[in-house]
Amino acid sequence: MNQPEIRRARPDDLAQLCRLVADFYQVDGHEFDAARVRAALSPLLRDDQHGQVWVACADRLVGYAVVTWSYSLESGGRDCVLDELYAETPGQGVGAALLRRAIDEARSAGAAAMYLETEVPNDAARRFYGRHGFAADDSVWMHRPL
Repeated sequence: MNQPEIRRARPDDLAQLCRLVADFYQVDGHEFDAARVRAALSPLLRDDQHGQVWVACADRLVGYAVVTWSYSLESGGRDCVLDELYAETPGQGVGAALLRRAIDEARSAGAAAMYLETEVPNDAARRFYGRHGFAADDSVWMHRPL
């Protein structure tokens, strides 16, 4: 496969993005709620207030990366979370290209650090991220629905 173009996602990409998110959620074992995903993606496609979405385009979208802004005293201010990264066909370089672009653009937007989470059994994802400079730390993420 020729390397697809990596570009900023636009509002008219929403339907294709939702298809990719549904595919990713099936692979990763998450429940897919189309209305929730559309509502969460829409502001990210309009402007940079909450983060950025990057897509890999061939004749259609074949991957995406979502970066959301956060703020931390430990980071010295703005940092970010790589919320999701997905490539339809692993091992073709699409995920790596999306990750490189997301990192570069987050740095340009003033983020001092990028964080991410992986599912406990997903060793392959941690190896991938390790090859790209990420390291496990001693923090344990917890969450509570509000």
